[in-house]
Amino acid sequence: MTRDLSHIRNFSIIAHIDHGKSTLADRILQLTKAVDERDLTEQMLDDMDLERERGITIKAHPVSMYYDAKDGKQYQFNLIDTPGHVDFSYEVTRSLAGCEGAILVVDAAQGVEAQTVANVMLAMEEELEIIPIINKIDLPNADIPAVKRQVEELLAIPMEDAIPVSAKTGENIEAVLEAIVAKVPPPTTDENEGTRALVFDSFYDAYRGVVTYVRMFDGDIVPNTKIQLMATGKEFEVKEVGVFSPAMRKLDKLSAGETGYIIANIKESSDIKIGDTITRKDQHCKNALDGFQEVHPMVFCGVYPVDGSEYEKLKYAIEKLSLNDASFSSIAESSVALGFGFRCGFLGLLHMEIIQERLRREYDVDIISTYPGVVYEVYLNNGDKLIIDNPVHLPDPTTIDHIEEPFLRCTLICPNEMIGDLMNLIRDRRGNISQTESVDGGRLILTAHLPLNEIVIDFYDKLKSLSRGYASFDYEYEGYKENDLVKMEILVHGEPVDAFAAIVHRDKAAFIGRNICKKLVEEIPRMQFPIAVQACIGRNIIARETVPAFRKDVTSRCYGGDISRKRKLLENQKAGKKKMKMVGKVNIPQEAFMKILKSSD
Repeated sequence: MTRDLSHIRNFSIIAHIDHGKSTLADRILQLTKAVDERDLTEQMLDDMDLERERGITIKAHPVSMYYDAKDGKQYQFNLIDTPGHVDFSYEVTRSLAGCEGAILVVDAAQGVEAQTVANVMLAMEEELEIIPIINKIDLPNADIPAVKRQVEELLAIPMEDAIPVSAKTGENIEAVLEAIVAKVPPPTTDENEGTRALVFDSFYDAYRGVVTYVRMFDGDIVPNTKIQLMATGKEFEVKEVGVFSPAMRKLDKLSAGETGYIIANIKESSDIKIGDTITRKDQHCKNALDGFQEVHPMVFCGVYPVDGSEYEKLKYAIEKLSLNDASFSSIAESSVALGFGFRCGFLGLLHMEIIQERLRREYDVDIISTYPGVVYEVYLNNGDKLIIDNPVHLPDPTTIDHIEEPFLRCTLICPNEMIGDLMNLIRDRRGNISQTESVDGGRLILTAHLPLNEIVIDFYDKLKSLSRGYASFDYEYEGYKENDLVKMEILVHGEPVDAFAAIVHRDKAAFIGRNICKKLVEEIPRMQFPIAVQACIGRNIIARETVPAFRKDVTSRCYGGDISRKRKLLENQKAGKKKMKMVGKVNIPQEAFMKILKSSD
């Protein structure tokens, strides 16, 4: 007998960052009485301190609730609140795979932004029913007709049924819930497929092991049954199943169409794979679900403990973070200057900042990170190709035929009067503009092609600064292109410091090298001899700064007398400094690494 799923609605909320997704989710929770009024707080589903502080959603958060519709029936709503920042688009992809519909939130004052376009494209690829909503209609500068035109022209979504709402005041939120009932199709299931559940997230609980977030597609899962992970073939026994409302609530079983969690005797974080299919041993499925497209890290940096004795603690923390963030990767590495640590891969700079901050806060590990870089493809003279994510591993320049770097296709939406400043910024970052398109009377869409290495540090900050916060930015990976790239090393007293090595464009090497040398000179303590701090490409020195020596006044005791006495003392001092310079070793203090590498982030 086929189970009736007509009362279930699975949907997501998608939007550009700061367009009101989390506030809308709060109002939906309030209206469906999923949370008591006394327990309701702002950004209810953003349970990380970092999310509340920054006002952004970092992790997708599922929640189940019940709504008594005007047709007299009660519906189960399964909502997955998604992030809006471009670095967390993988979270959005995973969330949409477990839904049949999506609420598109557009700010009535700001209109369509770059990430709005990107998220709509993701929803369309999943063939979801999209419900457009115009939020913040209570703002004095809200322009609903203009926003409707933008959505229709840019996204090809008809706006005659768009719902104007104010998530802050709660105006028209009930109309949104009725639209979900009417427009979002109920889930479907195939009784002949056995049991299938899609793993879209997970986290590690110190007492219960791995808690797996799943969307049930077929069959049901109950406690005390055996399940199998299709990707690895490993088997586990289910201890508990349930839903989020929004806290974890235990159930007798998790059935087709529902979104919830499974706790089995999974103790190792490596046993579960995001995007895997879970099936029951006694109701084994025939075909695994499609899962998700694998994402590859775009930005890499070394992460090291400030105190070497905390290496094991850092290793444990990274393993646990990797479990509930499939887009974060790491491998062990060592550095002469910084000791043992990890080479970590991230989707972008904000993703990197968030992971590092979580390591410090949630796991109490004091860390230092190296200069962020990207993955290069190095082609050798003998025809071999190397994948390099750490400049230290770059082979000898004489063996290299050419180096290719990753490029991005970027979409920028900005006011007309700021077009000149943004075009200059793109040119400064070795980019080129391929297309300019007008959105409405006041804004333009720029399509630009930029090297990833040029946007990874401070491009987003500069963009917001130049546009006074009005420009928005989105990117997608385009491929690799050949460029005149070189390895730049920093020498301190003739010795290379691997923590400061970087692969840079030849035209920018002198500028970057000079900046690092100037910062190092300020941090390295003075010694009895001068210390040369140099930036070099191969054997060519491209920048130099000097840490001056301490000068002891050896002639202070000579009161009068022959000048030759003073000269003799000065000559002896000079010879001593020369000898000291030859045999002296410069130890760069840990504080210097921390200050320079942090200022590079």
